[in-house]
Amino acid sequence: MGRLAETLATVKNPSALAGLGLAALFYLVGLLAVRDPGYAYYRETIATALVLLNMALGLNIILGMTGYVSFGHVVFFGIGGYVAMALLEYRGWNIYVAMLVAAAAGAALALVLGTIVLRLRGAYFAIATIGLNEAIRVFFENYQPLGGANGIELSVSRVANLRFMGYQGLAAKLHLSYMLLATVTLVAMAMNWFILKSRFGLGLLAIREDEDAAESMGVDTWRYKTLAYMLSAIPPALAGAVFAWKNGSIYPHTAFSLTLSIEGIIAVMLGGAGTFLGTLLGALTYSGVKTYLLTSFPHLHLVLFGIAIMAIVEFLPEGVVGWIRIRYTHLRRILE
Repeated sequence: MGRLAETLATVKNPSALAGLGLAALFYLVGLLAVRDPGYAYYRETIATALVLLNMALGLNIILGMTGYVSFGHVVFFGIGGYVAMALLEYRGWNIYVAMLVAAAAGAALALVLGTIVLRLRGAYFAIATIGLNEAIRVFFENYQPLGGANGIELSVSRVANLRFMGYQGLAAKLHLSYMLLATVTLVAMAMNWFILKSRFGLGLLAIREDEDAAESMGVDTWRYKTLAYMLSAIPPALAGAVFAWKNGSIYPHTAFSLTLSIEGIIAVMLGGAGTFLGTLLGALTYSGVKTYLLTSFPHLHLVLFGIAIMAIVEFLPEGVVGWIRIRYTHLRRILE
């Protein structure tokens, strides 16, 4: 109880309060869009950012805290989406239960894959995650019971009777999906914060700094890594389930696109790997800049992002928040 009370007390930390403020903003935009269609653009822009944020929050557990670079982390996003859509379309389940099953499926897949890839380290682990993601993508492209390359499309009749805050059918689905995505993000943020402040989180940070030394000091590195990998799969799996339901369709080439994994890694690096506030700011900043570049420089955005990544690696390897924590040590307890 003492340890739990101490962890809960850290919610008063400025970084945690900033996270709660952002979560409140997400919900506020959703409620404003319900009342005024003029806010629909902001709702959709933030919804896209929340997908990336959930990927980044999941990666922050296995990459930022544990030090394992997972380029194929999008596999959990895709699995979450496929499990949810199969249950919704073929079984007629509701979205709430489908989300829970999708989260469990993501964690279970991480447990299975973890027994294969977590025995590797460094570049070998990163390359292995890419290979596993591509193998699973090819499987879904050829597995006809789940639509094969044509994927799964949700029938309009599945949501015809759905009601939410005065809306019905597809309109209700659109508004509800955003609020569910905001809720998933809040859960992922809370998970990140409490892991970071827990004894388990300290063990993960020890593995990141020196896995052999951590093991010699009594850290059960295999159990810690496996649990971290499973927990890191839950946010993208939940986001994948809600986002697929929101779009009304899912396809292998988009569900398992490596681009989302790479963007999540960039977001974590940009803000500061292993930090809570850094992950939030990195993901939201990246998403905002990406939206601007896509609209202003549609043919140059990838080039500009490549230059930005090289600049981060060269001049800010610890990320923005990480750099501030190192340069201004008195801010370490504030910027976490």
